[in-house]
Amino acid sequence: MSTTTSPPQQSESGSAPRWRLVGPGLVVAATGVGAADLVATLIAGQKYGYALLWAVVVGCLMKIVLVEGAGRWTLATGRTIYEGWSSLGRWTTVYFAPYIVVWGFVYGAAAMAGTGLPLHSLFPAVSVPVWGIGSGVVGALLVWFGRYELFEKLCAALVGLMFVTVVGAAVLTVPNLPDLLVGLVPTVPAGSVVNVLSVAGGVGGTITLAAYGYWIREKGWTTPKFMRVMRLDNRVAYLVTGIFVVATLIVGAELLYSAKIAVKTGDQGLLDLASVLDDRYGTWASKVFLVGFWAAAMSSLLGVWNGVSLMFADFVGHVRGLPDDAPERGIGGTWYRAYILWLTIPPIVLILVGKPVWLLLAYGVLGAFFMPFLAVTLLWMLNTDRVPREWRNRTWSNLWMGLTAVAFVALAVNELVKAVTGD
Repeated sequence: MSTTTSPPQQSESGSAPRWRLVGPGLVVAATGVGAADLVATLIAGQKYGYALLWAVVVGCLMKIVLVEGAGRWTLATGRTIYEGWSSLGRWTTVYFAPYIVVWGFVYGAAAMAGTGLPLHSLFPAVSVPVWGIGSGVVGALLVWFGRYELFEKLCAALVGLMFVTVVGAAVLTVPNLPDLLVGLVPTVPAGSVVNVLSVAGGVGGTITLAAYGYWIREKGWTTPKFMRVMRLDNRVAYLVTGIFVVATLIVGAELLYSAKIAVKTGDQGLLDLASVLDDRYGTWASKVFLVGFWAAAMSSLLGVWNGVSLMFADFVGHVRGLPDDAPERGIGGTWYRAYILWLTIPPIVLILVGKPVWLLLAYGVLGAFFMPFLAVTLLWMLNTDRVPREWRNRTWSNLWMGLTAVAFVALAVNELVKAVTGD
């Protein structure tokens, strides 16, 4: 698969500090922490205070393991993750083909609406649909030409906004440090199992975890010599993500749990929180938080418009039997751009007229199984001769991936039940 970016300015063995090479991990983490994930964590803090803080930590560790596995596969084999999946049998394509098509259609509408909500709150003269559609079109233009370096810098800037605003809101609440420390001790309050799974599962992404291998290729990391810097990149990214999500839990615990204030599910919950901040600290606090809300939504939109489009281009190229270096399989290629259009244009209909029930059902059913699919296939791929022996899973990797697979299967069953019953 071809790339259009130049290699990094310094190799892992070069003289530049390694932190300067950090980037793809921050992109995957920023893309994965969207408005819905923030609300799930916020509601956990609202319901249980700090009791589920440990689940945030576990969620970060699980995502570190999965993303490291995706990166290790790419660097050790020189193959994309879809090529790895296809080596496991035709069943992977039977699942992935409808998933990426249906997911993209529904997610495109959700992502655009998610960016439209905070912008409408900041600038009410323009409606949510108009702001959302405009955000989708701007996102498409920003990634259309495939300049990875620009894309990475934009994501880094949005992460900075997210971090400053949400962590700032947490500091503003003056968190209770003793209760915060107690929350690191694993406990499962009555009725909190679903919240535990949502918090752990929602920390840092779903399908975008699998995009990590494509982003490290665009960064210029293509051989095992980049293994150490890839692992550093991954850990730094999820450290930032962990702090960010913990801050969200603190806000929920301090502002909502103690005052017994409930917020809605979905993106609307963050607008509810903005109103609480307005009442407690003034309009300035609300406005600053809404900027952070927009940054979280926009970073997710940009990441999907770029990363999942890359995955789709690779998928189509592989199915059509195109060579690895065919332009159509790479960033900026025909199928990459086709998927950007798929994410941007058809979902406008959903924004304007609403989502059909059958489409939401298909989205829920297919989406619920992606994380178990990723965890199980990585376990399979990284324990066989598909990978050179020195880069196969060790005992701890297998234990963590196994735990992750079990946790996400449980979450998938819960999401499947919700999708089918509508509860």
